[in-house]
Amino acid sequence: MLLEFSNHAIIRMKQRGISDIHILYVLQHPIHIKKYDDDVMEAEAIVDSRSIKIIFTQNENFIKIITVI
Repeated sequence: MLLEFSNHAIIRMKQRGISDIHILYVLQHPIHIKKYDDDVMEAEAIVDSRSIKIIFTQNENFIKIITVI
């Protein structure tokens, strides 16, 4: 799975201590996925006893991480 990170997502990941491994875990083991307008989705999972949400878009070539909450 090819991931692309927005600059905003990279900044938020650093601020919140979230690694790309955490991002992969959330995408592979979500407790829920919510679809917004167009192609924007939100995935959430519990990682190391904390909830992590990822806002992303996906096409056949890659997943773009927009932000991390």
